[in-house]
Amino acid sequence: MTRGTEELTQHYSRQFNEELEAIRTRLLEMGGLVERQLKRSLRALVKGNSELGEQVVHDDYQVNRLEVSIDEECSRVIALRQPTASDLRFVMAVIKSITDLERIGDEAEKIGFLSSRLATQERPENRYKEIKHLGRQVREMLRDTLDALARLDAEAALRIAQEDSNVDDEYEAIMRQSITVMMEDPRSIRRVLDTLWAARALERIGDHAVNICEHVVYMAHGMDIRHVSVEQVAAEAGVDL
Repeated sequence: MTRGTEELTQHYSRQFNEELEAIRTRLLEMGGLVERQLKRSLRALVKGNSELGEQVVHDDYQVNRLEVSIDEECSRVIALRQPTASDLRFVMAVIKSITDLERIGDEAEKIGFLSSRLATQERPENRYKEIKHLGRQVREMLRDTLDALARLDAEAALRIAQEDSNVDDEYEAIMRQSITVMMEDPRSIRRVLDTLWAARALERIGDHAVNICEHVVYMAHGMDIRHVSVEQVAAEAGVDL
């Protein structure tokens, strides 16, 4: 290899690495926006702040714009750079992750919309205690997921994915309690149904966080763990859950 060819190859490699790092940075930026959306939507619901709820709905365009932009950049990299092995896994996992992040944003937007409606109704005596608890669980799960994504920490991702069962249990408990409340007081049906839809949105956010954790494992180890139990994958990878 001549000196000129070697320098050109190094330049090409450096430029490619910079492009991948730019994609990673924008992915984490999108994750930060989605996390902020969720935080604001929960605050709007608990505090009965209709203006904040409407702001969450309005701000969703930023998440959508980032999804389109990152997807276009990933497509460009695949077409022009033809990445192989780990680089290709990274790009494909990013494409899948931004889809889940966008859907988390949609669920947060839904909670924001419901918050605006609930703000006009009588607040329950418990001040949405159950939603606050479930919301805290999901927020922590999303935060930890984004941290695992930033560090490409497959072990942490597997542990986080296992936490989804707790979110599911909490959601089912809220659903049972909501049915009881509506049977005892039919006047509360509209409010309880809106609250239940908000809880459902939180449960879905937990599911999307699990999907992102699966993408992290794929990025790090090239293992497709969809439709495989977390415990089985952890045992094969030697991870102590």
